[in-house]
Amino acid sequence: MNPSCTNDDPSLSSPGGRSGTPGAGLRVVTGAQLRQCGLTTAQVSGRCSPRGPWQRLLPGVYLLHTGPADGAERLRAALLYAGRPAAGRRGTDGDAAADGPEGAVVTGVAALALHGFAAAPPVLALTTVDVLVPRTRRLRPAEFVRVVRATLPRDPVVIHGFPVVTAERAVTDVVAGLDDPVAVRLLLAEAVRDGHCEPSALVAGLGAAKLLGRPAVTRAVELLLAEGRSLAEERLYTMVRAHRLPEPVWNVDLRLPGGPHLGSVDAYWPEEAVAVELDTARTSHRRPPRSTSWPAPRGPHRGVEQDADPVAHAVRREQLERLGVTVVRLSAGKPHEAMGQQAGVVRTALRAARDREPAAYVVALPR
Repeated sequence: MNPSCTNDDPSLSSPGGRSGTPGAGLRVVTGAQLRQCGLTTAQVSGRCSPRGPWQRLLPGVYLLHTGPADGAERLRAALLYAGRPAAGRRGTDGDAAADGPEGAVVTGVAALALHGFAAAPPVLALTTVDVLVPRTRRLRPAEFVRVVRATLPRDPVVIHGFPVVTAERAVTDVVAGLDDPVAVRLLLAEAVRDGHCEPSALVAGLGAAKLLGRPAVTRAVELLLAEGRSLAEERLYTMVRAHRLPEPVWNVDLRLPGGPHLGSVDAYWPEEAVAVELDTARTSHRRPPRSTSWPAPRGPHRGVEQDADPVAHAVRREQLERLGVTVVRLSAGKPHEAMGQQAGVVRTALRAARDREPAAYVVALPR
């Protein structure tokens, strides 16, 4: 018997101690935990009778109060039901042992709620929970728990004490079950606009799940990449002005006088010969077939397909650097707090320009 828990413990006989904070004070336990507290199967069954103070939520999982379970308690119960003991052993009734479950991660709408998506209900209002379990697990859906078999993430995100898939994976799993094009578009737009997901990582996840061939997803991704690029450019403008960098010329094509096109850049400082490119389409190789009309929001030289070819980009960059132009490539997916670090990289490149040979004369034309 666990010395810290007995069948006379008030926490096992009264419904008090509930908390509205997800993951805190939840009165959800397994049969194994109750047995460690010295309770017999008959005692547990008696307390789960219609007039008893407890109730059985899921096979081997119990709620230690009367009344309906809230969403956070459902989350806890789903993880206890779907998980396995940390030591790889199970209780005698097949429920998770008291030392805590492993091998189950929250996904789907419940994961969106934990990540703070407006498209999902509040955590405390969740009525169903999707849990990710290993492909080899034999586990049936039960009550409000839906089972998704897949490869588990090595390091799940922990939110309010619950192991959760990344926002990108949660969005992908939800999109897989959506047929409404408007719902797909709004969910992807929120994921990028509110900073939950990096566009390239989200598109990569949709591609890995083989969802990019769906017409609704195809169109939503077109809009996603366009919006992601627009947001990245806005952050670049903010970075330059907030960190008091010299004002560049924006969105230009670089050419030799009377010569060929050298490349398109998002910002260019002519006196220092420093160019900035935003890395906004790193996963475009996962796009649908070429027949799909993909947006090129900043002119004919800045389409998604252009950035998608790393060899062509390397050739352009090498050509510019041979002419003395320093090319700084910034990740559009960096969080807002990394803006100062990116500004420092650009500032260093501008200062270094004073100590090198003058660059060849390059013409910068609006694109």
